[in-house]
This record gives sequence, structure tokens and C-alpha cells, in this order.
Amino acid sequence: MKDKFIIEGLGNKRTLSGKIRVNGAKNAVLPVMASSVLFKDGFRIKNVPFIEDLNRLDEIFKGLKIEMNKESEGEYFIDTKKIESKEIDEEASKRMRASIIFSGPVLARFGELVFPHPGGCVIGARPIDLFLEGFEKMGATIDHHDEKYFLKTENGKLKGANIFFKIPSVTATETFIMAGVLAEGKTILKNVAMEPEIGSLIEWLNTCGAKIKGIGTPTLEIEGGGLLEAKDKVYETIPDRLETGSFLILGALCASDLEITHCNPNHLEIVIEALKDSGVDLEVGKDYIKVNNKNLKNYKAFNIKTHEYPGFPTDLQSPMTVFLTQAQGESFIFETIFEGRLNYISDLVKMGANIKMWDSHRVTVKGPTQIKGRELEGPDIRTGFAFVIAALVAEKESTISNVYYIDRGYEKIEKRLSNIGAEIKRKKE
Repeated sequence: MKDKFIIEGLGNKRTLSGKIRVNGAKNAVLPVMASSVLFKDGFRIKNVPFIEDLNRLDEIFKGLKIEMNKESEGEYFIDTKKIESKEIDEEASKRMRASIIFSGPVLARFGELVFPHPGGCVIGARPIDLFLEGFEKMGATIDHHDEKYFLKTENGKLKGANIFFKIPSVTATETFIMAGVLAEGKTILKNVAMEPEIGSLIEWLNTCGAKIKGIGTPTLEIEGGGLLEAKDKVYETIPDRLETGSFLILGALCASDLEITHCNPNHLEIVIEALKDSGVDLEVGKDYIKVNNKNLKNYKAFNIKTHEYPGFPTDLQSPMTVFLTQAQGESFIFETIFEGRLNYISDLVKMGANIKMWDSHRVTVKGPTQIKGRELEGPDIRTGFAFVIAALVAEKESTISNVYYIDRGYEKIEKRLSNIGAEIKRKKE
């Protein structure tokens, strides 16, 4: 049976209060765990959020004969001593698109790879052409039948190559970083994504013997070599900037005072500045952000154009749209990354939001409007949490079904929100 959330709305009152801790970044854990394929024996990883995607990862690991052993809360040891399989689990891949990230290290290590067409959140087309073209440049031959891709390399090794990404894809960047680590010769990646999670992956790989230059720039140089060794090194997962941003928006709309702890504000500057300009009272420290709403005021509307890092994150577009329904004036939102990421707008309109959709990429929002609780269904991770925020802002009760998606990105969210005063319960559908 699927779970649902029952949420009692605050009716636009800002009454939540307390502290909420940011967990380790889901989008940092996945590539670092996938990088275990590049290692001789394995390594330890800390500050791992207990989210649904961790179960999908474990399914992929089992298929590859990799062991993921939980040592304590948030700490795992990834053991690769028995790794042997060259096929990525089909069922796990269908539920988590990021599983394609395993294609790089598996093909680089074994010279062969079988993987299904990946699935994941339903937020528009996410073609895998970037991956197939890149592997071909590195010397792989590709066959496609029975809804699977079969890749093979000459003499069991990928070859270094010059790869230009038509779009700066995070997953493709991470995939080919790892492919380049074990390839023969030098790999140069151009127009790469520059998210903090990618920087964290590169630092970890270099610490364990990889030779990657250009961290934080659009061009990376990778000198191929042998298997990596962690020895006694431990990977500490960086804070989740998307969870931080989600809590910031929640605090601005629903809290009298909220302290967001164990975060890295440097990874979220564009969101922090947008909220400050709108009138949200924020105190920003080294690893915390405080939201102070004791002097109630109206927020000012502003425009959003999503962009690759360090631009406004597409993952926070839907939560910020909820914020803008409560801001004074008209806002324009331009979603440049995914064409399906505004599909949730009709649900906010049914709640009472004043939003006009121009096309699959652009909407205008007029606020403030009083929204009312209703039945909702989360189509993806971040929109699921946007609906949680909307339900808390609204008058009366809301029901959010399909919370599986929320569980993929936010650990035990109902408990954490209850601790700061939200009335939210998990029930079976």
C-alpha cells in the first residue's frame, strides 16, 4: 500500500518554530557511491540520508555484487571486493534515472556494460544521447535491443577522448568523470556542469588517487590510471543545498522563527539573495541560516529564470512558485531546464493561486492569494515538497498522495516538520 500525508493548514499564519537540521545531499551520495566501482576494495561514507533512493542504490549494488553495509546511523561501508557483474539492475533503474551514472564506472572497469533505459521522476524528456555519444567517442560500440543497451570496448578498455556536452548535464558530467578515471590516456570534458556535488565528487576521487584538473570550471582534464584506493579515508557527505532551500522557503511562509542547521549557505547564494530582496529577514552564518518573521511583513514579488549552477536551481522552482503565490505583485517564472516541470501549476490554481500558464516553460503568478487545502498528488521529489509547503500555507486540510517521491529526497520529513510545530501525519492509502 502507498502512503499519504494528511496536513492541517496554518491559514497563512506563521507559527512554526524551532530548529531543523539539513541532511547529507542525496545528489552527492549517489555519484560517490557509484564511484565505488572504481575502487580496489571499498570505502566508508558518512552523513548519508536515509531516503528511498538508498534502497534503489542497494538493489543496483546487489546486482553488481557490491555490498553496502550499514555501520551506524548515516554511516555505511561500501565493499567492492566481490564486484563482477556488468549489468545494471532493470527494476531499480526504472525507478531511479540517476542509475545511469553507473554506466561510466562499470564500462570503464569491465569494458562491457548492459543497462536498461532509465526511469525516475516524471518531469519531461531526459534523453540519454549525451551518454551514448560520449561512450562512442571513448571507443565503445553500442547495440540496442529488447529495451536494453549493450556496450563493448576494444581490448576491454575505454580510451581517453575530447567530449563536449551540448548541455551542461550533471549526471553526464559525473558519469564521464568516472569513465575517464580508468580510461587509457587523457579525457577532456567541456561545458561540464559545476554543481557543488560534482566538486565534492572530484575532490573525493583525487584524494583516493585520481588525477582530475579544473574543479569548479567548465572544462575538466582527467588523466586515466588504475583502480583507486581509499585506504583509511572516509567520505563526508556535503549538506543538501536543495533541502536547505526547501526549508528556507517553508520558514519564510510558515514560521515565526526557524533555524536551519548543518547547511552550507555558500551553495545557495542565489536563493538566499532572492528571498532577502523579497523582504525575508535572514541571518546567514557559516553553517546555519535563521529565518525571523516576528515582525510580520508582506513579501515583494520577483522573477525566476532557472539555470544550471550557480544559477537558480530548477529543483527549487516549484517550492519558490508557492512562495510567490504569497508575495505582493506579479512574478514571471521561466523554467529553462525541463519542459515538464510546470505541470503541477494546475493543482496550485485549483487551490486558489492566481497563475497564468503561457506555455510549458513560462508562467506568471499574481499574489498574494489565500489558497485552500485539497487533495494533491506529488509527481516528483521537489514538487511533492512544494505541495507540502502549499498545504501548510493553506486554509483547512490537505491530503498528499504518492509520497514515495517525497521519501526519495527527504528523510522522515513528517517527523522533522512535526518537531517544529506542523500538523502532518503519514497514513496508508
